Amino acid sequence: MSDSDLMQLYSRRILALTTSIPHQGRLPDPEGSAMRRSPHCGSSVTVDVVVKDGQIAEFAQQVRACALGQASASVLGSAVIGQTREQIETTRDQLKSMLKQGGEAPGAPFAELEALLPAREYPNRHASILLAWEATLAAMDEARAKG
Repeated sequence: MSDSDLMQLYSRRILALTTSIPHQGRLPDPEGSAMRRSPHCGSSVTVDVVVKDGQIAEFAQQVRACALGQASASVLGSAVIGQTREQIETTRDQLKSMLKQGGEAPGAPFAELEALLPAREYPNRHASILLAWEATLAAMDEARAKG
């Protein structure tokens, strides 16, 4: 990977997202928790949720990932409160399509995921980008199973 490729991949927009990851930490009494880890790079994300009326009411995430994984978690955290499982799953699927099949970037409220478009060319980073989304879905599933 050349220096110019790295600069494009870790653009200022992506790096700005990494400095402001919302809802960092853990919830004191989550209804659902899940951790996902990328075997490719060792990145991991742990998510805690409280779900009320099918929507995320409380959310926390512990992100130990590369800049791309952090940027993705930042976008998720910025608009996750009030989202349903179906909305998170749809956005995850759109993000996966954007990365792997040249699909469109997700729209509002997760439109900032467009910053990750350059990562299409780096399949070994896709798993890290999807971690926060996968962990959120699994945490919501755990909360649903308890409810």
